[in-house]
Amino acid sequence: MHFSTLRSPGTPIGLLVLNRNGIAWGLIAIALLAITSQPAQAIPAFARKYGLPCSACHEAWPKLNNFGQVFKDNGYQLENDRDSPIFQNNAYFPITIRMTPQWHLEHNQRQQVDGPLGTSIEQNITTSGFDLSGIDIWTAGTLYKNISFQVLPSADSTGAFHFESAWVRFDNLFGSSWLNLKFGKHELDTPISEKRFLFLTANGGFFQLYHFTPVGGPGLSSLNQFGGIGDNQLGVELMGHSKNSYTRYAVSVLSSNSGNVGLPTNQSYDLYLNGSQAFEAGRLGLQRVGAFAYVGRSPTYFLTDGGAAIPGTGRGDRSFYRVGAYGIWYLGKFDFSTLYMHGLDNAFLATNTPANTPLPLGSRSPTWNGGFIETHFTVNPQFVLVNRYEAIRVSRQAFTVLPGTTTTVPSDFGDIDAFSVGYRWYPIMFSRAGLAWHQEYSYVRSRKTSLVNNLDQGNSSLLMGFDFDF
Repeated sequence: MHFSTLRSPGTPIGLLVLNRNGIAWGLIAIALLAITSQPAQAIPAFARKYGLPCSACHEAWPKLNNFGQVFKDNGYQLENDRDSPIFQNNAYFPITIRMTPQWHLEHNQRQQVDGPLGTSIEQNITTSGFDLSGIDIWTAGTLYKNISFQVLPSADSTGAFHFESAWVRFDNLFGSSWLNLKFGKHELDTPISEKRFLFLTANGGFFQLYHFTPVGGPGLSSLNQFGGIGDNQLGVELMGHSKNSYTRYAVSVLSSNSGNVGLPTNQSYDLYLNGSQAFEAGRLGLQRVGAFAYVGRSPTYFLTDGGAAIPGTGRGDRSFYRVGAYGIWYLGKFDFSTLYMHGLDNAFLATNTPANTPLPLGSRSPTWNGGFIETHFTVNPQFVLVNRYEAIRVSRQAFTVLPGTTTTVPSDFGDIDAFSVGYRWYPIMFSRAGLAWHQEYSYVRSRKTSLVNNLDQGNSSLLMGFDFDF
């Protein structure tokens, strides 16, 4: 299932001004009430088709276990006589609707606002109240044996729709699980899925590292059109796996438009690679290690008409890349995911300089390193505790001194620390519907990024709500 529209719609900036001991005791008190209830069973769309319990594919919905990964890798097939829709009851239709009514609080620290006499000042801004997430209308399955599909119309909280994903996949080409071809808009075969993880807040509902893009300095922006490896992309994917999915690879060739339709940027293509190997570690469980790379190009200027950029006419492409390694580790009911990433953006992109003009004096291609550790403790199939810590460190800034000024760019400008903690309780999960009570707190600190005083900004969210699907 997709997550981007299910995050809180509040502005992801701020430091929550609450007593942290009070938050902790509140989480613990509700958690203790949630630990016992009736057994969880199944995610709706495929449970209705195959009659499997929830625990067959999910550790905690929507997080997959290895059987769920094999099922997904096989193109949503169990390789039995129920795979093809022509053998299904005509009343069956593979559709799931998901939404999260919620209460959330956002506290925005050091935001630029208008001051007296036309000046700009910084001020903390807090908002809170009852709200809605976006909605996902998710349908997936098989068109015929070894021909799979997925269509996900998704709307934000105002009801504005777009296609989050839409693809067709030819499975087990030439009778081999090592050859599967997907065509359309799809989630990249990311090391740890951003669409199936267990966080929903405006600050915690995505991986900071997947979407990080450096800029030249305070008050500057980047020309890089790339939204991040967590975004669904448009292209073709060749993917293969062993029968048990312990060994996996994926290669995607993508349009350089960050998944946006209508060919809005240029005519270049990006390349994404991922490979991993899993192995049993006795009673500890299944462990997985892997590596990934994204190599792309982005335009630095467009042809114009009356001063307005003409879509699709991007010129002066410059390169960028993201590479890394990861591990997913299990210790019984406790599991944790670890990831390291190194990135580089071309100097033209980071300094907002069209490639048909000279680079500013002293500009460089910025580089950075980052990583995260995400942990889950599955108390039982109905109750899971989650937390995550991320860190991003810029190792080389695009400028040491801003051009035409004496302003020094701090060595830690743009560095990020992010923390999220929460839990999910599943009172029901049947073949027709699922419900989870979700409570989460997240906090993000970015170094020297406030626009007026160039101080650190704190970004935080508190959310509680009912995440349901049908």
